[in-house]
Amino acid sequence: MTITLEGKRGLIMGVANDRSIAWGIASAMHAAGAELAFSYQGEQLERRVRPLAEGIGSDFLVEADVTNDEMMDACFAQVKERWGTMDFVVHAIAFSDKTELTGRFTNTSRANFTNSLNISCYSFIDVARRAAELMPDGGCALTLTYQGSQRVIPYYNVMGVAKAALEASTRYLANDLGPQGIRVNAISPGPMKTLAGAAIGGARKTFKHTAENAPLRSNATLEAVGGTAVWLASDAGAYTSGEVVHVDGGYHIIGMPKPETL
Repeated sequence: MTITLEGKRGLIMGVANDRSIAWGIASAMHAAGAELAFSYQGEQLERRVRPLAEGIGSDFLVEADVTNDEMMDACFAQVKERWGTMDFVVHAIAFSDKTELTGRFTNTSRANFTNSLNISCYSFIDVARRAAELMPDGGCALTLTYQGSQRVIPYYNVMGVAKAALEASTRYLANDLGPQGIRVNAISPGPMKTLAGAAIGGARKTFKHTAENAPLRSNATLEAVGGTAVWLASDAGAYTSGEVVHVDGGYHIIGMPKPETL
């Protein structure tokens, strides 16, 4: 089966710059033939996202703050007005107060816990529900997670809890939306040199450690993550749903580091 996205349309949410995982996915989907729209939050991000979108021939940008219901209503109303229907949505949105991604997890504040879970998890539920209304012939919803959801990662703290909730939500959404022919999956890359990744304490050490100890002795690339997203959104991924697909060089199977790196 040829893996192509020709004739498919989708919304990419969460591009911050040209090193974002969301941009790696968008680039791969564009190369596979998809027509793309991009969301942004605020003028500063619009200035970053617009030239990237225009560089691959897209003039379809919509503002979306996932904590604002009226703005989300307007975002998907614009998608419906322009396209009528859509085939996929990519949710690459997460947030936590950087100051709480250091120190002890037990010091997580109530306010940041609530905000982190709202933006990093609930927003995917909300986005998937809205997108599903524009997928009468089935489609695909994708989100991004990280192994801190299943194992304790230094400095990841409340984001690990948020990603665990996101993965559980992926399974429940897959079950709810499956009868409509909509597949819901999460991609779990290893640590990557992105703007979001840099906010995590000890990012450089984590990146180096996983590259040294992953079975493939390398961290994933944006191209690899993008290729996985293309497969999941294409007809080749027609029967994959409710999964967390690891794209991390195999690091998630390792029980302990190589002896020479201890």
